[in-house]
Amino acid sequence: MTMAHPHTGLEIAYAGVEVADPDGLSAMLLDVVGLIPGSSASPDVRTFRNDAAAHRILVTEGPFDDCNLLGFEAEDDATFDATIERLASLGFAVVEADAEAAARRHSARLATATLPWGTGFELVTGLERGPEAALPLVAGGFQTQGVGFGHAVFALTDLTDAERFLIDGLGMRQSDWIETELMEGVELEVRFYHCNQRHHSVALAKVPFDFGKRLHHLQFEANERDDVGAAFDRAWDAGLDIANNLGVHDNEGAFSFYATTPAGFLIEVGTGTKTISSPWNDNRRYDRLSRWGHQPVPRPAEAVDGSTD
Repeated sequence: MTMAHPHTGLEIAYAGVEVADPDGLSAMLLDVVGLIPGSSASPDVRTFRNDAAAHRILVTEGPFDDCNLLGFEAEDDATFDATIERLASLGFAVVEADAEAAARRHSARLATATLPWGTGFELVTGLERGPEAALPLVAGGFQTQGVGFGHAVFALTDLTDAERFLIDGLGMRQSDWIETELMEGVELEVRFYHCNQRHHSVALAKVPFDFGKRLHHLQFEANERDDVGAAFDRAWDAGLDIANNLGVHDNEGAFSFYATTPAGFLIEVGTGTKTISSPWNDNRRYDRLSRWGHQPVPRPAEAVDGSTD
């Protein structure tokens, strides 16, 4: 199947999470991933960023321990209006917020909806940006220009309405997909969607049963391989659970690792993800998640023989 790279005029702008331990997650974002504080219009919301944007991650306190918000940015008013019109035509309830609400999101315009799996959705224009920020822990910076903060992956039992929202509503296209065995007798299907040159801004994992958490992981893409290794060292030194060791994904080619947040979802730090070209001719099935690596790493105290020697 040949598929042209669409010019949707959209990028993934930010994600919001509600967590029971905002201090623990904040420390992980700042001291391990290497993000820096963002701008916040509310004392109840902590924000973080990996570039000049006002915010990329919004953290609120609560028992949910999951993603409660996914935001996209439209490049101009025409794209904003066309996206709202498409979503409305599909039966998704979209409401444009007033100027005060838009200002709280540090944007010129704001519209809200609900994703089919229950997560809040926001569409903005003119997300505020300042001078490029210094990132003390990530010398090479993050890949965000024109492609958004990174990507988000959700685990769902059914993808039908979710794909309608992403493809028919937002104009995203499938990059490729993975079909593999998660464990003996349990199949896993993961589909990857792009709206610009980033290989995927959103991926959906079709799982056989409800895991009780929609968000599987948030990813931040460093520009330099050494910055990924340094983040891994910081995660190890901080005593974090390394859900997946350093490895390379088969379909997208990213070199990355995954660490578990206090809320239970994962954070991936990676680099080297392939970019979408035009026309895009690689929308095909892969049968494994990784070429190598990405194995879970037990802490020394959890070694098989129970010894830390």
